[in-house]
Amino acid sequence: MSNASLGPTGHVDSFARDNLPPAGQWPDLRVEGFDYPDWLNAGVELSDRMVERGFGDHVALIGNGRSRTYKEMTDWSNRIAHALVEDYGVKPGNRVLIRSANNPAMVACWLAATKAGAVVVNTMPMLRAGELGKIVDKAQITHALCDTRLMEELVACQKGSAFLKTVVGFDGTANHDAELDRIALKKPVKFTPPPTGRDDVALLGFTSGTTGEPKATMHFHRDLLIIADGYAREVLGVTPEDVFVGSPPLAFTFGLGGLAIFPLRFGAAAALLEQASPPNMVQIIEEHRATVCFTAPTAYRVMLKAMEEGADLSSLRAAVSAGETLPAPVYEEWMARTGKPMLDGIGATEMLHIFITNRFDDHHPACTGRPVTGYEARIVGEDMEELPRGEVGRLAVRGPTGCRYMADDRQTKYVRDGWNLTGDSFWQDEEGRFHFAARSDDMIISSGYNIAGPEVEAALLSHPAVLECAVVGTPDEDRGQIVEAHVVLAAGQTGDALMVKLLQDHVKKVIAPYKYPRRVVFTEALPKTQTGKIQRFRLRT
Repeated sequence: MSNASLGPTGHVDSFARDNLPPAGQWPDLRVEGFDYPDWLNAGVELSDRMVERGFGDHVALIGNGRSRTYKEMTDWSNRIAHALVEDYGVKPGNRVLIRSANNPAMVACWLAATKAGAVVVNTMPMLRAGELGKIVDKAQITHALCDTRLMEELVACQKGSAFLKTVVGFDGTANHDAELDRIALKKPVKFTPPPTGRDDVALLGFTSGTTGEPKATMHFHRDLLIIADGYAREVLGVTPEDVFVGSPPLAFTFGLGGLAIFPLRFGAAAALLEQASPPNMVQIIEEHRATVCFTAPTAYRVMLKAMEEGADLSSLRAAVSAGETLPAPVYEEWMARTGKPMLDGIGATEMLHIFITNRFDDHHPACTGRPVTGYEARIVGEDMEELPRGEVGRLAVRGPTGCRYMADDRQTKYVRDGWNLTGDSFWQDEEGRFHFAARSDDMIISSGYNIAGPEVEAALLSHPAVLECAVVGTPDEDRGQIVEAHVVLAAGQTGDALMVKLLQDHVKKVIAPYKYPRRVVFTEALPKTQTGKIQRFRLRT
């Protein structure tokens, strides 16, 4: 499938479709078996349609002290959709940013904006004004919905933006006491959505890339359903009795799939945590008898310790691990303690969700598994020719979803000859299973978060005490990797513990706090080439 065969559009604002990659730069999309009508709205399918199918009284969302049924969630999101269209002038195709922690109100806003035909951009609460500004400018975002507890950075972003005209607060707690809530409460619970095409962009997933310059991945209404009708149906076998819990932010496509799309597609429930620390997750698993968990290996290690101390996680039937490679000892200890496999998998924002995974009946330690049905994968060399089994090379994948960067030259690096190159190095064993070797680029993956070294360097360099710096990822037992900064201080500055704290605090103020360097190494000089380029590989341990 290419641009040439796109279905009809309902977008009045054609920005998203106008900025799709040229037809020749698309990956091969294998959509056989995923048959949806020309006119489709993912938000309607995950809410109104579920009520029509008899799930109205089933619990859909749990969070901030209460549960909501599918009927309540549907009515709530329909009221918000009315407000967006009638009071704030959202037109089909407009980009709408949502800023919130993981809570039911964020899901209601996402569903509402999707039903209204908007292109949604979910963002993490940790992002600062400068980071938000890059996203707003790149996607020419006109409207933003923000949890009132998180307004400060977004208001600062709006002041410097030529595009962001409307910022509306909603109440992320259960009180419904904010501007958007008050207007929505006066609206009808039935909403007739404007037509949206199966191939209209519904979601922009931003990913920072190794340069720190954000890339927007473009996902259609059908893509949001494909990941549920593929991975969640085939691998997880989701039923209406399931209760999902996890740590990934809904702002990440991994979190949006695992904690919203997957449960809502099958009449299951999602238990959402604003602070998804492992102890909080243990508590919510015990309290709600959660059955499916999505988190990173680091969190599972803490949960294993909690089980040693008496925590009851026996309700979990599926423990999905992604975000970073799953160490074999964690897999083996989980198997020993629970008798159930931990399902390691790999996904990408560009691909929307997991495309290679272990299964309940086919799982091995230190192994990522086999492609989800509909996807095919191979290990290739620089020439894109397939390498022999056992040889490490670049992972190439294609299937029903694939990379479409919004107006970005980096499209041609990610997609070659119709294949998506994920930036990961893998090898394939004789039985056809895939095994992770390393990241192919300089991305630092720490506790499942992607952190671009150059972005951290820029933050450090904005401090007057820093003359030069280079940031690398260094191995860490708990987090997989941590950010390590090698810093050359300006004349007269002292490289002591106080300076370490000053620099760490400074980075936390300038960019999202999770990106700060957990280790700071002071040095007299950085290793460089004759042309002055920093040799980061010489700093890696």
